[in-house]
Parts: sequence; structure tokens; C-alpha cells
Amino acid sequence: MLPPIAKQVPYQFEHLNRSFTDPYRWFQDKTDPEVIAYLEQENAYTQSVLGHTQALQEQLYQEMRGRIQEDDRTAPESRGAYCYYTRNEAGKQYRLFCRIANTPGAQEEILLDENALAEGLKYCRVSYLEPSPDHNLIAYAVDVTGSWVFDLYVKDLRGGQIVSGPISETAWSAAWASDNRTLFYTLFDAAHRPFKLMRHLAGQDPAQDTLVLHEPDDAFNLIVESSRSKAYIMITISSHTTSEVHFLPADNPQAQLYLVAPRQPWHEYYLEHQGDHFWIRTNDGAKNFRLMRAPVASPEREHWVEVIPCRADTLIEEMQAFHRHLVLFERRDGLRQVRISAPDGVSEVHAINFPDPTYSLRWAVNPDGEAPAVRFFYSSLVTPEATVDYHLVEHTWQVSKQQEIPSGYDAARYTSLRLFATAPDGAQVPISLVYRRDRQSPGPLLLYAYGSYGYSSEAAFDIRRLSLLDRGFAYAIAHVRGGSEMGRAWYENGRLLHKKNTFSDFIACAEHLVAQGITTPAKLAILGGSAGGLLVSAVTNQRPDLFHCVVALVPFTNVVTAMLMPELPLTVPEYEQWGNPNDPQAFAYMLSYSPYNNLEAKAYPHILVRAGLNDLQVPYWDPAKWVARLRTLKTDSNRLLLLTNMGAGHGGASGRYDYLREQALNYAFILDT
Repeated sequence: MLPPIAKQVPYQFEHLNRSFTDPYRWFQDKTDPEVIAYLEQENAYTQSVLGHTQALQEQLYQEMRGRIQEDDRTAPESRGAYCYYTRNEAGKQYRLFCRIANTPGAQEEILLDENALAEGLKYCRVSYLEPSPDHNLIAYAVDVTGSWVFDLYVKDLRGGQIVSGPISETAWSAAWASDNRTLFYTLFDAAHRPFKLMRHLAGQDPAQDTLVLHEPDDAFNLIVESSRSKAYIMITISSHTTSEVHFLPADNPQAQLYLVAPRQPWHEYYLEHQGDHFWIRTNDGAKNFRLMRAPVASPEREHWVEVIPCRADTLIEEMQAFHRHLVLFERRDGLRQVRISAPDGVSEVHAINFPDPTYSLRWAVNPDGEAPAVRFFYSSLVTPEATVDYHLVEHTWQVSKQQEIPSGYDAARYTSLRLFATAPDGAQVPISLVYRRDRQSPGPLLLYAYGSYGYSSEAAFDIRRLSLLDRGFAYAIAHVRGGSEMGRAWYENGRLLHKKNTFSDFIACAEHLVAQGITTPAKLAILGGSAGGLLVSAVTNQRPDLFHCVVALVPFTNVVTAMLMPELPLTVPEYEQWGNPNDPQAFAYMLSYSPYNNLEAKAYPHILVRAGLNDLQVPYWDPAKWVARLRTLKTDSNRLLLLTNMGAGHGGASGRYDYLREQALNYAFILDT
């Protein structure tokens, strides 16, 4: 097949006294049959070009499937009288949500079967499942389009009937009051922003639900949750740079909300309850955050007392208060650390030691403040993930679940290490690297990065990656600025008018891997998704000679177009990340790197682009327009492929086997090119 050539429809707009043309603006009408037909043509073209890789795709899929434990379950999570967990059954795409009573001889109860919910649907995902304090009711939210917009239900476990729902357009958080009937939840506005806090009585018509709080500022989101102590309902309202916290007693759901400290620009603070006081993690005068304490009876800002000061080399990322301990999840030298102390925060302090030179540490929810252990998830580039319960008094590490690989896995065959690349301004950029010990250098290498929103890229284990490593690939993560790997300043120096540091850091990492003889430009593949897709598309514009092939997953390529559409989901909150286009300096800076606006007539690498028709984070038309325009400009004969999932959104397929098939196609493209 010949590649589809999209028609061009003249469209011109002006902004800040500058004129712009966008001949593919018509892509943005999802109801236009021509748009759907064009996307389907692109899909057919991609399948045609990759048709000869079908056997390889199937081989990769079978390899990946053979490495997952098909009959599996998560480590049970204790919540009072019950332990809750999810499990999978062989051959089934989706999860079973289960529990078992903490009594001898108790039998498993299946609370929810995601497979049944998914029947006849292209996409299905349960976002959360929250049991009421007495464990008789569960609240759960279901997304059936991939758009990350949810229908909320309440189910009575005593009879199995749905007593509330569907409540549509709900967001991703909910919390029960102590009366076992009142449920607080959040609603999305038209721009996919959680903007209202609602109070619902189980069994009552949702039309009678009460509005508790309305956040009118388009830059802020609402999240509601129960405190770990279960004493309070906590409401955090936050943008990317500012926050404020409200709370009310969980045993008095009709009470008025109490505001701890009014929002102030550039001030972030977060609360955790413990006994007669609140812990406050704040960046007030502390770029890497400091820890304060205030009485529950008077938690206003003037009563905050510093307990742990800001440290230049340590970022406080999260706090979890238990009845007899305080646990801080911190980041130092690019790696997460766990700091444990007595309830006062300063005595009996110790840290947990980890065995790998570079690793991933994810904290669990740990909903029970009375629990004797803190749970986290540990892995490395060569170590399969372990669910770890660290006993706070005994200082012992108990593996409650170890990721099993049925086809066999020998960690000794692989090695991981940490490198540093020097950015143009002298910054030392960490690189996490893994490969088989018998790999020949220079050889093929896949380089990944994200680098936005302060989200750090963790050096975690991935069973799918073994299909590349066992074929002679190395895999590297560039911990570029825009993430928080090296502290809050690492994030600040990778956004707004410093965003280009993200791109130059990535290029420096690629050049370093080449200079060290680990790979060559002819054997270098790069991959990024969403904001990471912005990264790989921007560096492809800047240095197409440095990369052989590119995989851009739901890439954010139309920075200027998106920022000029405040009605789009996420746009206004992201002014704090990319800039406000009404500011001439910010607009000119965004325009200077926006991938769509900087395409040129020159040779580009092989490129595979993936999109989701129901994506609200990066609309399908964003990558589609980038591909269409690039087709008219590129001077090479390399592959340029667009594949749109017509039944999913930002995260791709929801079924675990369907998801593996998507990954198999991505890897087949990389291997084949």
C-alpha cells in the first residue's frame, strides 16, 4: 500500500500579531466520517507495512505471555476485619476483585468481576474499589471508553445488588464517612478537571446528592480521600505549583469543611493525620520540602512548627503516619529512600538499605494506620518486583509476594549500572542501563525518557523488556530534567522557559552512550509516551541523524495548538508546565520547540506513532496531524506509521493480553528496523 496522503484544507489563525496556517485542523472534528476514514486508512497502511512482521509479533507476544503468571493475585492488603486483593485467572483478560476475612477457615469472596463488566466492550477498567468502614458496601468506578472518565457505583455486598449508580462523569477519587452510608466523590467538568466535591447517601437518587465544594479555577483539581487514621475526610485542591487542604471529621459528614491554609501562589502543602496533630509537608521556604507539625485543634499556618528542615540533597516526596511510627519516602542522588522514625519524627531514626545500584521503589497506599508494617514495591532493572512488608518495630524485610516468571529467569545473565552524561550547561544527567552480560558492543539500544511534571522515571523491572535484551539490545533510561530524580530543582529546570533542558539532556545521554561504545546512531532506538512523546518528537526534529528509529506513544506534539485551546482537557492547568500562550515570551519559547511547528524538509528516522481515539489527555488528532504534515516534508524513504486504537484512550488496550499484543507490535517495529 501507498501511505495515505491527507487532504489539506486552508485554515489560518492569528495570535500575538503572528499568522499561522494549519491545513489539518479539520482532523479535530471527531464526528466527521472523513476523519475516521483517514485514521482507518493509516491503520491499514501500518498493518500492511508491518505485515511481514506478523510471525515476529506472534513470537514476541508468546514470549511475553509465557513470562506472566496467568493465575496470579496481588498480596492481600489488610483493612480491618478483611484482606482485599485482586487476582487473575488463566485465559481471562481482566481482574477479579476479592477479599477474605481475617478469621481461620474463611473463604474467598469475589466482590467484582472485571471480565463480566467488560463483556461486549472494547475497553473496560475499574479505577478504584473502596469498601465502607463496616465492609458491607463497596464503591467502585468504571471506565468503558479509555477516556479516564468514570461511572460510579455502590454495591451492597450482603445481597449483591447495586444500590447506587451509575453516577456518570465522576473523577478518580472517593471516600467513605464513618456512618457507612455517606460517600464523598468528585465530578469532572467539560475539560476533564475534577472540580466538584459531592456528598452521596448510598441508596439515594444521585439527583439528590449535595454539592460540598466547587472549585471554579480551571488550573486546580480536587482530590478526596480518607486519612490513614480514618478520623478525617481530606480534600486537597492543587495545581502543579499550588495547593490547599480542607478537612472534616469522618464521623460528622454534614460538618462544614475546615480550611487549613488558604492557597498562595507557588506554595504547596499536604497533610497527614497522626493522633492529636497533623503533619504538613510544605515547600514554604524549602524547595525540596520540609516537615512541619500543627495541633488538630488549631492547624492554621501560624501554628506550624518545623520538625525536619529542608535539605539541599534530599527531596521529601511522601509521608505516611502510622500509630507508632512516621515514614518518609525521600529521594537522594536520584534514588528513592525510606526514612523511619518514632511518632515525633526525630527519634529512633533509621533508613532501609537496598541491594541494587539503581532500583525502583513504589509506595503502597497502606490504608491501615494501625498496621505493624509499611508496604512498598521494590524492583530493579534486573530484579523482578517484590511486594515488601517492612516491619517497623523489628526492622525486618518480609517479601509478601515475589513476581514469578513461569518460563524461567536468571538474573545473573544480566547486569545493570548507572552512568552520567554531561549536558551542554554542565549538568550531570543520570542514566540507568541494563543488558545481558554476553551482549556485544556496540550493539542495538533502546533509550527511554519522560521528563515532565516532576515525575521521575524509575529503574523498574519489566518482563516485556527481556525480549529485547535476549536479542542483544541494551535498554537505558535517561533521567532528564523535568523529572524530580535529582530534587525539586531538577524539575524546575526542565519546565516553562527551561523546557529545552529536557531535550538537550536527552541528546547528551544518547551521545554519551555512543561515545562509550555501547551503541551507534545506526543502532539506537528511542521511545517516549505522552509528554515523553513530546520529548522524542522534539529531539527527532533537532537531531534526526542521532537516532535510527523512534516510537512515539500518544505524543504531545502540537504544543502551540493545544495551549491555544483552553477548552481542551488539561490545557489551563498546564500553563504552569509549558507556559501561558498569551505571554509573548512564553509563546515564542513554546513555538521554538513545538514538534508540529518545527518540522522541516529533511531526512527523518523510522517512526512509529500510536494514538487513542478516546484519548482526552493527548487527543487523537495531535499525533495524526504531526504524521500528516511530516509525510509532506520528509525527504527519506524511512517508515512513518500511525496506528490509532479506535476503542481506547491514553493508556492503550485495557485487557492484559491485548496490551501485550500492542507491546509486541512496538518491539517488532524496533527489531525489524
